[in-house]
Amino acid sequence: MAFISSFGIAFVLYLILGCSSAEENLFNVQSYGAIADGKTDNSKAFLSTWKDACQWNGTAKFLIPSGEYMVYAANFIGPCSGSMTFQIQGVVKAPTDPSLFCNTTWISIQYVNGLEIEGGGTLDGQGASAWPYFDTSKNSNCPTLPITLKLDFIENATVHDINSINSKSFHFDLFRCNNVTFSHVNLTAPGDSPNTDGIHMGVSTNIQVSDSNIGTGDDCISMINGSQSINISGITCGPGHGISIGSLGKTQNEVVTDIHVKNCTLIATQNGARIKTWAPSESGSATNINFEDIFMDNVRNPIIIDQHYCPSPPCSSEASSVQIKDVTFNNIRGTSSSVAAVTLNCSASFPCQGINLTEINLTSAVALQASHLRSLARKYEFANARAESQMRNSPDQPFLANARFSFANAMLPIWACHRKCDCMFAIPASQMRA
Repeated sequence: MAFISSFGIAFVLYLILGCSSAEENLFNVQSYGAIADGKTDNSKAFLSTWKDACQWNGTAKFLIPSGEYMVYAANFIGPCSGSMTFQIQGVVKAPTDPSLFCNTTWISIQYVNGLEIEGGGTLDGQGASAWPYFDTSKNSNCPTLPITLKLDFIENATVHDINSINSKSFHFDLFRCNNVTFSHVNLTAPGDSPNTDGIHMGVSTNIQVSDSNIGTGDDCISMINGSQSINISGITCGPGHGISIGSLGKTQNEVVTDIHVKNCTLIATQNGARIKTWAPSESGSATNINFEDIFMDNVRNPIIIDQHYCPSPPCSSEASSVQIKDVTFNNIRGTSSSVAAVTLNCSASFPCQGINLTEINLTSAVALQASHLRSLARKYEFANARAESQMRNSPDQPFLANARFSFANAMLPIWACHRKCDCMFAIPASQMRA
């Protein structure tokens, strides 16, 4: 009994000493001279706070208390001695002076293992001061505007209960990150704000995004080269351009794989579930992609694969060299704001393979004239996949020879396009039922 008691006391002391060596310490930006007047540049105060917090051998809490803090730019660089918590309670505001838009990033965090960003506060990019003058869709020579928050080389991080509004460019951007979780974040910008993607990621693995609201002028979530093992769920997206993979093929061997999007709602977006590649393009692939349990509310292109992506004419007629393979759209339902519910515009050189659509239930908010729907029932087989479909009887009707599809539990009236589209067909949403 005495032995057990002594052992218990020793164990408790061990826990106390162990915990004390890794205790949490608070680093308040106001203690380093930050002024919450919404006007004074607090960049130096924030960086000084970071310097001490990053050196703390334990859990450091970088606190931004209530109030408005102007920060021209801040680059927080690790590695740190312990884990780091950014607690943003106030509003951090970006500058509106165009002479201060020189950096491509407003706030960046790099080389940190063990990061938490939370607190209920707001990052305000004040993008309205920049959007009218820096629209690259109208002028390709425009400089790139600052990203609100860029995470580079981050391991084991959580971002939750944070707001980002009116970003000048992307709200959040991830590069070479691993094991990062986003939840309960709210990212908003006007629907006509240029290039304001919600969460953009590349060369990153094991990323989770859940239970968040994203409404922007571009993709709600975009995944480019090197995105792998990405799980997205419980997202409300709109306005914006939908949840997108790509664009791919700008450089050689761009790869995206193991993408899972589930239980999301898209409202009045330009696109719903989208995969896009450049044409012509370098080689690459997009494989093992699943969109499941998605509700579309007045979405222009609910399901779209576009391998002739060309946002700025003139556009080339050459084919994409990106292979799209093993893509499933399951239980996609709701309404389309156009006549097209499903558009598959695949490459003639590298045909889509293993495209599966099941339990599709999409209706159109646009009335179709009966004369445009002269159709006859036909049945096609593509490499052990079957399509029960209706196709418009057109003299220039394509045979869909460039793609392999599998349809199940869906009646899909297909509105075929011309041969020049390579392997494109659009499925009108009118009367589309599972």
